[in-house]
Amino acid sequence: MILLQAVNISKSFQGEPILDRVSLQVRKGERVGLVGVNGAGKSTLLKIITGMMSADSGEIIKQKETTVGYLAQNTGLNSRTTIWEEMMQVFAPLKKMEHQLRELEAKMGDPEIIGNESAYQQLLDEYSRLSESFKEQGGYRYEADTRNILHGLRFYEADYDRQIETLSGGQKTRLALARLLLQKPDVLVLDEPTNHLDMDTLNWLEQYLQNYEGGILVVSHDRYFLDQLVNVVYEIERTKAVRYTGNYSRFLQEKAQRLDQQVREYEKQQEEIKRMEDFIQKNIARASTTKRAQSRRKALEKMDRIDKPVVYNKKASFSFEIEKKSGHDVLVVSDLSVGYPEHPLLNHIDFKVTREDRVALIGPNGSGKSTLLKTLVGQIRPLDGNIQWGSSVSVGYYDQEQRNLHPEKTVLQELWDDYPDMLERDVRTVLGNFLFSGDDVKKKVSHLSGGEKARLSLAKLMLQKANVLILDEPTNHLDVYSREVLENALEHYPGTLIFVSHDRYFLNKMATHVMELTGHKIEWYLGNYDDYKNKKEDLKALHEAAKTATQSDPLPSEPDTRLESEAQESGSDREFYLREKEARKKERKRLRRLEELEKQMAELEAAITQKEEALCDPEIYQDHEKAWEIQTELDRIRETWESCFHEWEQLQEEA
Repeated sequence: MILLQAVNISKSFQGEPILDRVSLQVRKGERVGLVGVNGAGKSTLLKIITGMMSADSGEIIKQKETTVGYLAQNTGLNSRTTIWEEMMQVFAPLKKMEHQLRELEAKMGDPEIIGNESAYQQLLDEYSRLSESFKEQGGYRYEADTRNILHGLRFYEADYDRQIETLSGGQKTRLALARLLLQKPDVLVLDEPTNHLDMDTLNWLEQYLQNYEGGILVVSHDRYFLDQLVNVVYEIERTKAVRYTGNYSRFLQEKAQRLDQQVREYEKQQEEIKRMEDFIQKNIARASTTKRAQSRRKALEKMDRIDKPVVYNKKASFSFEIEKKSGHDVLVVSDLSVGYPEHPLLNHIDFKVTREDRVALIGPNGSGKSTLLKTLVGQIRPLDGNIQWGSSVSVGYYDQEQRNLHPEKTVLQELWDDYPDMLERDVRTVLGNFLFSGDDVKKKVSHLSGGEKARLSLAKLMLQKANVLILDEPTNHLDVYSREVLENALEHYPGTLIFVSHDRYFLNKMATHVMELTGHKIEWYLGNYDDYKNKKEDLKALHEAAKTATQSDPLPSEPDTRLESEAQESGSDREFYLREKEARKKERKRLRRLEELEKQMAELEAAITQKEEALCDPEIYQDHEKAWEIQTELDRIRETWESCFHEWEQLQEEA
């Protein structure tokens, strides 16, 4: 079922076309990703779809009853209420219905009404109808839903009474997302919803949206998020939109195949055109062949010519080189504590980095990732311990806050002042490779966008030719294509990387080791982000299995502590064995839970039968108050049975 359609949408700004006859649709259950370079018109299209902006031509088609919810980029919730009060405003109709139910209950307890069988029956019918509607609309679970979504977005019960105006910008953005999810519109329209979310929250949001009943239209630079969520991709490129089926990775494959096909068709037609033109030129003047030449000329004039495919959009182009190779041992950290005297973040940590390692630092916001990087490069003094850099090490640092840029300088001055021995044309060439051309180089740094500042900082970093790069969120503010160029440059970089990133796609491509910062300590994992995630899940399952292990387990529990540490070794046969062992434990746990549920459901079914028989008893039926009490209890028991049955079904599917 189509929930929403954009048909032939066109939009221009100051005579410059942004969208030209763009069409898009969202069906129920579809998760649609909208991608394109910065400035392609993605946010403009979302604003037109949601009625925030008018189109020059075209129309938006949806049914009257179809609801559309919109989360704009970096939109924060502004309110003078508390978090809980604001969330409860979403359920004002349900709370009104709940109040009506309480009023009906009070009336049903009135002796005069109880004595009037007709009036009581009328109230009972109205109560039954309203109660059923209340239940269908989630009246018995809206507070639980609210707690679940708030918890998933990192708001806990201790936060519920906080005034929203006291929250940070990132917290307000997350709260705006929470409010929108609670509204459950038929179509969710999300513009960069992953901003300000840590990895645990991102994983929760992905799972939540995967199970969302309506349609979703999302703009995101988070390619991992798009891969996990979307099943349709629209790319806006040069004012047009093209639809692809599948996730982001599938889109890249299909686009490459489509482009290859377009190039082949264009080249084939160009060859045909050349042959026809050569024939016309050679034969138009000959009496014996002029008619054939004229016929070819007419065919050539009528030919529907294929536009030359644009193989690449304008992209940044750069590579990272090193001036000198470092020693094998690049960095040794021992007994290091970092943070601030009144607020230490990491205590007595040890780790070692060797040449060509690519170490990713991950952890929740506030765990000390950026602080550790700043400590390593000497911007913050360590609280305790030692930092020992190896021989011939030169360090280049990328600061996500761009503090190395000077607001009053022009783009050209920013680069040239750091490298005064370069010729101006060489400086301009470097800047051109980072998409600064013409008058762009005369712009003041303070007037640059976030993406432009990021590219300028990367240009300065490239010229350092350092053999160790320390990067703090290097993909922030970069569009998808600039991120791909950065990844390609870093993949071929011959030095050592230590970096912080929330971009899980970037982490997967770059990392050879993952260092997780948690609870003032660090944990090391071999491999990229997916390897880290899989090992975390294995270890979590191992811990849970250890708690529920019975005497029937084939191995005693004592060696499991040793095996648990060995399970972290990538490619280990023992790790495979542990997974097999855990699978057996998990299956036993599933079967035990199935038995518990079946026993509980049998007891509930007996209780339901008892209550239904009681309602047929004339003495109870004539006692309206007693009948109402039994009916209420019956509804509660049925709801519990449905919950048990749902869990039982899920466990059966896991077999």
